[in-house]
Amino acid sequence: MADMTDKEYDELDELWTKTTPKVTFSKPGVFARQRALLGVLDKVTENYILSRAEANNETPAQVIGKLVREKISAVL
Repeated sequence: MADMTDKEYDELDELWTKTTPKVTFSKPGVFARQRALLGVLDKVTENYILSRAEANNETPAQVIGKLVREKISAVL
């Protein structure tokens, strides 16, 4: 939202200050999705992905995405 004016920022701030957002639990959040993703992996693979993610300040999904893209580019 870098293209908002000061007035628009103030109006948005006012809206969120006075309005409680509706929270739904029908969809899992980002951490639950990552936990589910790692839950299907063996322990060694999970530890490797988590270690790389922490070392590179990335999410496990980003690490997996990079590994998959590397494999795809190696085939092409």
